[in-house]
Formats: sequence, structure tokens, C-alpha cells
Amino acid sequence: MVVVLLAKRRWRTLVVLRRLLICGIGTIAVMALLSANVVRLPAPTSHKLPKHENGFQNLRRGRSWMQELAPPQLKDPIVSREISQWGAASGNLILDKLWKQPPNRDYVPCTEPSSSYIEGPPESRGYLLVHANGGLNQMRAGICDMVAVARLINATLLIPELDKRSLWQDSSNFSDVFDEDHFINSLVDDVKIVRKLPKELASASRVVKYFRSWSGIDYYVNEISTLWEEHQVIRAAKSDSRLANNNLPQDIQRLRCRACYQSLRFAPLIETMGKLLVDRMRSYGRYIALHLRFEKDMLAFSGCTHGLSPEEVEELRTIRENTTWWKVKDIDPVEQRAKGYCPLTPKEVGIFLASLGYPSNTPIYIAAGEIYGGDSLMAPLRTRYPILMNKEKLATAEELEPFIHHATQMAALDYIVSVESDIFIPTYSGNMARAVEGHRRFLGHRKTILPDRKALVRFFDKIEGGTMKEGKNLSNRIIEIHKRRCALPTFCRINSFSSASSYQNPICDLLTT
Repeated sequence: MVVVLLAKRRWRTLVVLRRLLICGIGTIAVMALLSANVVRLPAPTSHKLPKHENGFQNLRRGRSWMQELAPPQLKDPIVSREISQWGAASGNLILDKLWKQPPNRDYVPCTEPSSSYIEGPPESRGYLLVHANGGLNQMRAGICDMVAVARLINATLLIPELDKRSLWQDSSNFSDVFDEDHFINSLVDDVKIVRKLPKELASASRVVKYFRSWSGIDYYVNEISTLWEEHQVIRAAKSDSRLANNNLPQDIQRLRCRACYQSLRFAPLIETMGKLLVDRMRSYGRYIALHLRFEKDMLAFSGCTHGLSPEEVEELRTIRENTTWWKVKDIDPVEQRAKGYCPLTPKEVGIFLASLGYPSNTPIYIAAGEIYGGDSLMAPLRTRYPILMNKEKLATAEELEPFIHHATQMAALDYIVSVESDIFIPTYSGNMARAVEGHRRFLGHRKTILPDRKALVRFFDKIEGGTMKEGKNLSNRIIEIHKRRCALPTFCRINSFSSASSYQNPICDLLTT
């Protein structure tokens, strides 16, 4: 009997110990599960702009922002749980992937002349005067073309005259925008460049010529060169789109690229201010330069009116009607947008960036003039991405005073900040977008994301119509579409090299297309 009682007591003791052990294991498992699902966010960091010399003042206020591991639109239960399990280290990996630069695939710029190129400008047969028309980037491309044309027709090139009669009404001269001495000296082995005509030619016979658009070498060598038989001075009335972009001699293409990316350096005052703006943007961390082409002139020209009021639509129509050199007057804005011919609106840009995965603390530089519609139109983008900066926010009125009344010089500041950005995103494929993308390729294939506007507007319309919501599905589809739209290195049509390690030039196709 005593033995039976002892056995029962031992059995009860074992049962109690087993239960305690199971409870302990369960408690440890729960604690481990909880610790795996808790992500510690870092404390807010205050990003204060550094002090600068050269008379430029620092901004008065710093900002504090909370770092996010995932953009707001991806915070559905499944994604949040996945990110929580990965932890902060994996969150950083996601962000690093977003900022990762595309591989250069051993592609490098080829601007050096070939062994068959005759160094030194050919004997001059006359003088080529150039009127560079359009905005900053249109003029840049045109000037590069005219450097090549001067070489083809054995001309001495005068420092180009910049457009002062266009929509921007900018009185800037060449030396106000570009480093004139550097332009002349850097091309000394290619083309003779002078600042003004010799006095004896002030009244010499000259011809004003509209060079035929997209012309090849035969046009200039066989037709334009014959003008020297009767004239000592040829004036090119327009510079844009004068030279063919393909099937030119390799050395002429290389000359165009030398002119564009090595010789057309901005004036020292612009370079200094531009680098200062870059430094101030970098004080916020890695940043996106967003060329937000939602400006009055572009909307009036393209006929794009999505998201605007009836009064704004009428104003744009009036501008288009009254601008005589814009040939197309009757434009269907719905059709334009459906074909992808319209710049993205600020609201659409916000959806696009969030869908790609960029968190709300991403610093964004707005490379643009005045956005049509003002603050009310910018509000949806600013709500998603509060760190929206531009020239006017990064610099004081006193710092911008030398540039403020010169649209070309202000555009040059945007150009510098865009070229130096970690990521460049244009919302419209205009002259600025192509010029900056090309320059970034030249400097090592820096990341440029090119939105597929035709595909995106279908998503945006579904969101507005209530048939699609922002979230993981939309993000996956937009990310998939844009995997190949990050300006990856590719062979140019102008080259016939057989290996990816060969010297090649991925820039010249972007000068005038």
C-alpha cells in the first residue's frame, strides 16, 4: 500500500514538472515570436544644412524625418509581416536596391579621335555665324551640331548667339551661360573659334541659310560648302536638329560628344551655385532629381489638360492659338494622354514613386520652372513626399539674385543638380530629359528611370475610376514594367563594335532624338 502511494506521488510530481516545462517552452517561443515581429525604428534624425562659404548663406531651418522600412502603400498585413520578419537589415537591403546604380557592362564613353582623324582645324574657307534657338538644352544640342558642321565645311566658328526672342525672353549671352574660354581652348584641335568677325569682314557678303533638318555629311560637303564660292560669311538661322543623328562618320559623332560633354561647361558663377545646391541636397541624403515638366508652356504646346480646371484649360488653349510657330492647334487632350504624350501630373508622380517602393522620407529635387496650378496641384505629391526641394528652397533670394531673371541660367542650375543626383526621373521625354540622361550615361551610366507614361495612365485611370487600388498588386505591375527602363547600357546604332568591352558611345543618340 505504501509503495502504491509513493508511486502516485512520483507520478504527480512528474506531471507537474512536465507541465511547468511545457509552459516554459511555450513562454520562450512566444517571446521569440514577439521579438521577431517587432521592428525598432531609429530615432528621428535632424538634417541640418551645412554652412557654406563664398558668400552663400545656409538655410535657416533643418528638418526631422522618420526613416521607414517600407512605403505606405505596401503596408498591407502580408507585406508588413514579411518586412517585420526580415528586420531592419533586410529593410536597408530593400532601400539599397532601390538606389542601386545599373551596371556599366564595361561600356565607356569614346570621345577621343581615331587614328585617322587629322588634328588641328582645317584651313578656313569662311566664317560660320550661328543663332542657337530654343531653351537651354535645345541650344546645347544645336551648338554641338554646329561645331561638327564647322569642321565639315572648313569654317571658322563664331561664338554662337543665344536665343533672346523665344518664349523665355532671356537676354543672356554665351559667356553668361557657358565658360567661353574653355569652349574655345578645348576645341582648338578640331575647329577654330573666334569671338567676333574681323573688322574687314563686317560688311562682307554673307548669306542667311536655314540648314535642312536631319541632314547628313553629303548635304554639308556637297551643297553647303559651295556657298563659299560666293560668300565669305554663312549665317545659320537656326541650330536645332540640323545634323543627322546616325550614319555620320565616327569621328564627327565623337566631336559632337566632346563639344557637348567636355567643352560646353557652364560659366563659373553657375557652376559654383549649382555645386552648392547639390551639396545642400546631399545634406538630406541620397536624392531623386525629378524633372516635373508640368509647366504652362509645355501644357499649352502639348494640349495636355488632365487635372486642370476649365479656366486653366481655356488659358492654355489661348496660348496655343496665339503662338504662331506652334503649328498644331486642335488637340484632343484625352487622346494625347492615352498615347503617353503628356507629362505626368504631380499626383501621378506620387503614385508612381510610391509604387516603385521609395519611402516618404525620400528627398526629391524638383527640376522645373513654375508648376502650372501652383500649390494646390503639388499638394498630393507633397503629402506623400514632404522633402520636396527646389532652387528657391535651397538658396536664399540673395544667392539666386544673379540668375533669377534669366531662364536659361536658372535651367542650368537644375541641369547640374539633375546630372549629379542619385536618381533622375523625367516626367516627359523632352530636350532636358534627353540631355540629362545622356550626360549621366557619359559619366558612368548613372541611374535614370524613364516612366512608361502610356502604360501608367491606364493604371491611374483605373484608380480614379475605383476599379483598382494602390497596394502590392499595383506595385508589382509597375515595378515589372520598369525593370528595363533604367537607362541600361546598350550599343548605339552609330557603332559596329563587336564586344561589350569595346569603346562605344551611348550618348550621341541622345543629342538630337
